[in-house]
Amino acid sequence: MSLFNTTAPILVTCPKAMPEYLEAELRALGFAKTHALDAGVMVPGTLTDCMRLNLWVRTGHRVLYELKRFDARGPDELYAVVNKLPWEQYMDKDGYFRVDASIRDTEVNDSRFAALRVKDAVADRFQQRFGSRPDSGPETKGVCLFLHWRGREATLYLDTTGDPLPRRGYRKRPHKAPMQETLAAACVLASGWPELARKGGHFIAPMCGAGTLAIEAALMAMNGAPGLLRDNFAFMHLKGYDPAAWDEMIDRAEDSETPDFAGRIIATDYDPEAVEAARDNARIAGVGDFIEFAVCDFADTEVPEGPGIVMLNPEYGERLGEEKALEPVYRRIGDFFKQSCGGKAGFIFTGNSRLAKCVGLRTRRRRIFFNAKIECRLLEYELYAGTRKVKED
Repeated sequence: MSLFNTTAPILVTCPKAMPEYLEAELRALGFAKTHALDAGVMVPGTLTDCMRLNLWVRTGHRVLYELKRFDARGPDELYAVVNKLPWEQYMDKDGYFRVDASIRDTEVNDSRFAALRVKDAVADRFQQRFGSRPDSGPETKGVCLFLHWRGREATLYLDTTGDPLPRRGYRKRPHKAPMQETLAAACVLASGWPELARKGGHFIAPMCGAGTLAIEAALMAMNGAPGLLRDNFAFMHLKGYDPAAWDEMIDRAEDSETPDFAGRIIATDYDPEAVEAARDNARIAGVGDFIEFAVCDFADTEVPEGPGIVMLNPEYGERLGEEKALEPVYRRIGDFFKQSCGGKAGFIFTGNSRLAKCVGLRTRRRRIFFNAKIECRLLEYELYAGTRKVKED
């Protein structure tokens, strides 16, 4: 039976502190049985389900389909189990494959050696049966395998994603220190934007940089599948993959888009190059017509009447001198919230709690996220309409 029709555990990985949002996504996609982990969510499903997950998941990084869970005391036992798997049913003998590994508390100290033993086991099986072996290497142009090995428990997955899901394909011009797409999507989801978008609310992104927050907000507002731009996923190189079934998924995703979004999405930056990069990225993402761009100081950003979200991702300084120089910026953000954003929900994403105090407003909620290894906060401020002041021309 093809794995595309065989149910097995699927692990959708994500950074720490994001399983809450990933789990909500998976349930919205129809996966009723979910199990959240520290850095991922488990669901049961087939490889066909993996195809749909790669197309639609916004906050996940990889979609891993479990092939085998087994005991392995050392590298020889690992090799023996992997070599017995029917690899000729999963991949072509003249194909290409890649192996990654994550290990801890095992007889093997180097994950690269563990990955090598898996690679040898697969290649040797083909050599034993067909007299030739598939090529292997570091590229994601073929079948991708992932070994998770803790103590004596090993799990071998088919990595159905290949290049991680944050690489949507639209950010051709990253500009300076851009926010990762999945992190941006999680922040936008945490703000409650999808529900507000359905009601015609607004999303305002001053300090937009490469435009990632605004682009992810636009994709959600129009129900755009984040995987539509990619032309290569690892599942496409597995035996049993049906390109017609993928094309049908793409067609259904495109038919489900709702381009009649009633609200406004506004993105601004004082740097013309940033705005130009953001505009190009939005065009590539297919949401260029949904976002209004402008070059201006963040405090001069237009904030339309009606319910909305204002989200900023200011610099937060890695060195003491930088931090001191940013204090006036954070104070001005607080003034901008008070003077121009009454009636909106204000959000600041920052990795510096000391700078956050300079905003001078009481936070309604603080959500933990990780930007790479930096622990950050998405700070939410409830901005009462009565605090709004109309600026004079």
